[in-house]
Amino acid sequence: MGETSVNQKHPEAPSHARLNWLRGLGNMRELGLVLIILALCVVMSFATPYFLTWTNLRAMTMSFAVEGIVVVGMTVLLIVGAIDLSVGSVVCFAMVIGGWLFLAGIDPWLASAMAILACSAIGASMALAVTRIGLHSFIVSLAFMVIVRGLCLAITGGTPLSLFSLPPSFKFIGQGSVYGVPVVILIFLAVVVTFDILLRKATLFRRVFYTGSNERAAAYSGIRTARVKFFCIVLCSSLAGVAGIIYMARFGAATPTFGVGMELNIIAAAVIGGASLNGGSGTILGAILGMALLSVVSSSLILLDVSPYWQDTIRGLILFAAVAFDHLLHKRKQALTRKA
Repeated sequence: MGETSVNQKHPEAPSHARLNWLRGLGNMRELGLVLIILALCVVMSFATPYFLTWTNLRAMTMSFAVEGIVVVGMTVLLIVGAIDLSVGSVVCFAMVIGGWLFLAGIDPWLASAMAILACSAIGASMALAVTRIGLHSFIVSLAFMVIVRGLCLAITGGTPLSLFSLPPSFKFIGQGSVYGVPVVILIFLAVVVTFDILLRKATLFRRVFYTGSNERAAAYSGIRTARVKFFCIVLCSSLAGVAGIIYMARFGAATPTFGVGMELNIIAAAVIGGASLNGGSGTILGAILGMALLSVVSSSLILLDVSPYWQDTIRGLILFAAVAFDHLLHKRKQALTRKA
């Protein structure tokens, strides 16, 4: 009798319990990603003797570290309920502008700062189209993906810029190391730790979650949602610009076709890590784990001599599975919320 009366007084208790379970799913997903990555590493260590070599591990880490900087911006953007398909083109644009200005006689550090500002301006242009005109970020970023790529080709004439004359002090950020740790990794860790703390603690970034969860309710509560979206879009483009400069220092060149398809890896990593395409949820740690998983998968496919065509197919299937899981989880959460 006592148990029955409690359930009658609080019929919503089971629904709340399920909602709490869903909220904890993010941590479960991160743990699951760690276990999957470890399992893949164990399997690949038996499949090929080259997987656990220092050369391969360093190449994997260097690869996902620079892309990981862009993933941080994309994760924040997905949380606010927007998306940016132009990040690959913007990364290339930073390389091209920075290299072009350097070849014109400008100091590489100043040229890099100007290139990052140019990327921020691209983000601001997209943000204005989204927040002022009211266009969807998907369409706007798709258009800018083509526009910016066209600018890269126009500036370079379709020919890669050779930047081997960059001073060693500048190349250090892409090729150097401190006590054996690549500078690229240190920059990546600094960006990840900084934005992870901000996303958890800073008031501005809490508004990002509120805006992404329910933009109308956030606006009614006094949050200037347009400004929050503007900030997130510019942030994503700016971090893409930073990644482009690191790539320029690392490779000593600026190729106008660099970064084609990068946006798919970036979005896939963020979604695999728990960032919802519907906005309102996501973590930096989860997105970085998603990036690490994709890096391990890519390295495994190359070492196993899988055809590049099948590699793209497998990556696409992973992205599809992550998006489908996110969609089903969102529907489940909405259903439980209505019942509660």
